[in-house]
Amino acid sequence: MRKILGLLLAFAFSITSVSAESLNKTLSNLGINKSAVSVSIKEVKSGNVLYELNERVPRVPASTLKILTSSIALDALGKDYAFKTQFYKSTNNDVYLKLVGDPLLTTKDLEKLMATAKDKNIEPKTLYIDDTIFDKVEWGEGWQWDDALNPLMPKYSAYNINGNLMSIVVKPTQNGAVADIVTKPFYPYSFVNTVITDVKSHNDIKFERFTAESPVFSLEAQRNMLMISGNVSSIFSKNIPVLNPSINFVLRLNDAIQGAKFQYFGSFMKASLPKEEIYLIDEISRELPPIMNKILKTSDNLAAESLFKHAGAVWSGKQGSFENSLAMTNTYLTNLKIKADDIKIVDGSGVSKNNLMTSDFMTDFLLYKASEDDFETFKTYLPTPSEGTLKNRMLYFKDNLRAKTGTLSDSSAIAGYITTRRGKVYAFDIMITDAKTTPADKKNIEEQILRNIYLNN
Repeated sequence: MRKILGLLLAFAFSITSVSAESLNKTLSNLGINKSAVSVSIKEVKSGNVLYELNERVPRVPASTLKILTSSIALDALGKDYAFKTQFYKSTNNDVYLKLVGDPLLTTKDLEKLMATAKDKNIEPKTLYIDDTIFDKVEWGEGWQWDDALNPLMPKYSAYNINGNLMSIVVKPTQNGAVADIVTKPFYPYSFVNTVITDVKSHNDIKFERFTAESPVFSLEAQRNMLMISGNVSSIFSKNIPVLNPSINFVLRLNDAIQGAKFQYFGSFMKASLPKEEIYLIDEISRELPPIMNKILKTSDNLAAESLFKHAGAVWSGKQGSFENSLAMTNTYLTNLKIKADDIKIVDGSGVSKNNLMTSDFMTDFLLYKASEDDFETFKTYLPTPSEGTLKNRMLYFKDNLRAKTGTLSDSSAIAGYITTRRGKVYAFDIMITDAKTTPADKKNIEEQILRNIYLNN
């Protein structure tokens, strides 16, 4: 590690003239094959290239893809657009809840809708849910089945609520006895519980999907089972994605109805919202800035996928699907006349390793964004050091850096804008794909490249 850090510090001062030869030598000394690194750095004002390395080699962009997909969605929807989850009443005394896949919708929002209906003395015969905004695909291409318990990768759908997450709480009981396990809020998971209370140990708990084939349980029951093992000495909680977003939504809707004391005791049916003889009871309106901040500052995958699919629905005038969002993207890039032959987009968040992008493409796109009238607003969506995904990174640059990070196994990326100490602004993209170096080493390399830009230009 000392050798690597020493070489990194030497590297920071070795490319004042940005020599490809010196950079390649430094990367080789670090144990990274130069073919594993792509870099593109362009001055925003002139568009001139400051430095390039493997800039046209397609690589996995990870979450830096969100810069592209969220920008295209924002352009398609318009900056003043809002997600509107709406509650209607028909003339024959039915009510309709129109879902739009709002990624920030919460149970409290549903309680507000139900409370308004109660205040208006509405007592419906039937409550219908219109979920037609999206298709039924809830994960992206190339997402891995073993990520089903990853709280950063919940399923996304029209039924988004509370981030599509739930909390599993493990509580110690008597020493040596099996622990108690509950879900908050309630969700019908079943548990194979082998967690033992051990007051003299520390919490060491493992969560796994139920993978054994059992003749005792149906396939559906097995899909709703988790194996939880280990030791517990104090209350422990873990957020995991819900398995079925629509089931979770119905449960949360029931909670909201009870919380607001809305008088409805029937079941929930699915139906499209009628076009006539209805009136609006109330709505939850969600403007785009908090969603964009969620996507670009904290790299929220559910928000990124939901916005991308929703924008595709609005753009196409059809049901939201990845195919419509991809058509929207291709049309957008064609109109920009940015060469996109070497990029591949398979989801809206960058989670999939099947996504491909070049550094040259990304910096071209960043230059285009810098030419727009609302560029300063767009930059505020990107985290600066000390916030979001840069909370504990790049602190050296203070507010001179606005960048989106990306991390997947063996891959690290960062893209955005940097203002040098001489006041020049550069668009940059750095992607590293290397199995031999640690994530920390990759991030150190990224920072040292950016330090060189900041200090010497």
